[in-house]
Amino acid sequence: MIEPLRIDLDAQGRVGGLARGDTNDVLPWAVPGVANLHSHAFQRAMAGLAERRMNPQDSFWTWRETMYQLAARFDPELLRDVAAQLYAEMLEAGYTRVCEFHYLHHAPDGRPYADPAAMSRALIEAAREAGIGLTLLPVLYMSGGFDGRALGDRQRRFGHSIDAYLRLLETLRAEQGERLRVGCALHSLRAVPPDAMREVLAALPADSRIHIHIAEQTGEVEECVARRGARPVDWLYANADVDVRWTLVHATHLSPEETTRIAASGATVAICTTTEANLGDGLFPLLDYMAQGGRFGVGSDSHATVSLVDELRWLEYGQRLLHRHRTLAVDDSTRSVGETLLAAVIRAGADAAGQGSAVAAGVLQPGADADLVTLQAEHPALYAASDADVVDRWLFGSNRPAVDAVWVGGLQRVSDGRHLQRDALEARFAAGMKRLLAD
Repeated sequence: MIEPLRIDLDAQGRVGGLARGDTNDVLPWAVPGVANLHSHAFQRAMAGLAERRMNPQDSFWTWRETMYQLAARFDPELLRDVAAQLYAEMLEAGYTRVCEFHYLHHAPDGRPYADPAAMSRALIEAAREAGIGLTLLPVLYMSGGFDGRALGDRQRRFGHSIDAYLRLLETLRAEQGERLRVGCALHSLRAVPPDAMREVLAALPADSRIHIHIAEQTGEVEECVARRGARPVDWLYANADVDVRWTLVHATHLSPEETTRIAASGATVAICTTTEANLGDGLFPLLDYMAQGGRFGVGSDSHATVSLVDELRWLEYGQRLLHRHRTLAVDDSTRSVGETLLAAVIRAGADAAGQGSAVAAGVLQPGADADLVTLQAEHPALYAASDADVVDRWLFGSNRPAVDAVWVGGLQRVSDGRHLQRDALEARFAAGMKRLLAD
């Protein structure tokens, strides 16, 4: 999983050859990069701005009011600058690809821009500037609830007709390349009517990745039961062919039967531990899911924290608090929690993001994309580290970042823990935040 390596790159930014061993010409502690499976880039701008009590019953639903207020102020330029800052932070954290669940499509009044893909192109440009791989997931968002009500005023810029949405996907798919993949996102069952879901799914390419928010809050589960006569995951599986192409985002509130259905289908769950904690959503049933071979990755979602270490650490710690035992998230291949979690999110994450099979194997090997992360050999948490303990010491041994360098497609983007364009991107982000938060 992680060890000293000497890596040769070919002209396409792939691993051409590698050698293991203790030589002078090595990348210390190299690991494949991780895909961040769930991101709403514009929400990076509201981190820390929703931490004052507005209601004794504060929850996701009250947090959403703050989100709507800020979302209304974004234009393509501001979205580009906020996203570029976020993507640089992700690279510094050890993420080399991001799945951008993008629903901020139109002008604030709901009218499309002259270029209907303007906001999508802002994200593509931000990813290019930061140098991160991007899996762009334009979101279909059509209704304001399970009852089919129209979108509210603050949701209008999210909405599409089916035809307009499919045209957007077609436009963006024509621009795909090595560092850009385009998939499909259904916002949620409450936001996509059943007939619309079926029509869009039927129109997608056979290999399209499909992501959806599901079972994030108990209120959503209860309303789905009341309106559709079934829990969200049960309803989805009864009405769509859910398989390895699918990523279910959150899936926090599952019955035992739903947990089994997801694991058996080969779908991936995108667990967003820090956001689920920040919103008070709940804990995913990780141990039962892992026991059945379920696939999972991680995402930073609302970006209250942009830290691969925090996502993995608290994935385990949440289970410890729930079950009151230690070292829980391990599989049969190792006794290491860190190795188990890291290997799982590398393998499932690469596939859920639509990357290649070589990377999906979760190892650095000839032919794989040279998306890789190295750790600081002289980091205090890693002094005298061995192959047997380095991953656990990285993930559980310090709050001081230990990422040293990051490559994406064979191009170095981070050195000595700093993004190579950090100063320039931060300056634009600072100016954008001043404009966003001006009275």
